[in-house]
Amino acid sequence: MILEHNISPEIISFGPFAIRWYGLLFVTGFILTLLLTYWIFKREQKDLRHLESLALYLLLGMIIGARLGHIIFYNLSYYLENPAEIIKIWHGGLASHGAAIGVFIAYLIWTKVYKIKFTKYADLLAIGMPVTAAFVRLGNFFNSEIIGKPTDGSWGVVFKKLGEDFPRHPTQLYEALLNFLIFIILIIIYLKFYQKLPRLFLMAIYIFLYFTTRFGVEFWKERHVISADFFLSMGQILSILPVLISIGLLIYLFSTRRGKNNN
Repeated sequence: MILEHNISPEIISFGPFAIRWYGLLFVTGFILTLLLTYWIFKREQKDLRHLESLALYLLLGMIIGARLGHIIFYNLSYYLENPAEIIKIWHGGLASHGAAIGVFIAYLIWTKVYKIKFTKYADLLAIGMPVTAAFVRLGNFFNSEIIGKPTDGSWGVVFKKLGEDFPRHPTQLYEALLNFLIFIILIIIYLKFYQKLPRLFLMAIYIFLYFTTRFGVEFWKERHVISADFFLSMGQILSILPVLISIGLLIYLFSTRRGKNNN
């Protein structure tokens, strides 16, 4: 089935100001993640006051990290020549890899400020993160950005707002669906096995699943290439290290547990 996408990225405008689908979906995803995490904290009898301050840290870390990630990883030369554009986040330009780094650093800073062990909340926070990621990708779809490669198959989306008349892979929707699937996997693991698992297991699984699927979807995406001769995109290169770290962490967690069981 070939679909035509001709939806305006703006829901409603007031002179120079506008409410956009991307912003609405971003906020919706973050709120749903926050509500889900609130329920998990309450279920695990964690201090809900910690979540209030933590949510602000993570939101700021996500936005700042996503912006800096876009600037550094994808368009550094442009922003060095046009530094005033750095703060104009409403012009677009957020990178998921930068957001992941920003969230990690924000959580690390929060644990130091409030003197909390890193492992105390890491797994519980990871469960809801793919929900925000999924809604962000839906926002990208409404913006007709982060588009896929042209397709001659029976399935695709024509992005009319880009002035095109041929279908592309809707990679934004692919990633949104994959993130919802990751969330389902994480919530099932949490509900059935959380008390039996070593701490940081859920976080490691989330990192592995998210960056593995991100690496795969890049093959259908119009990619930011390092050079014409290099076969991997920037998104794939940036995904390799998190995947390796998550695999190493999983091996360490289970080898440590096996060692304790043998003793």
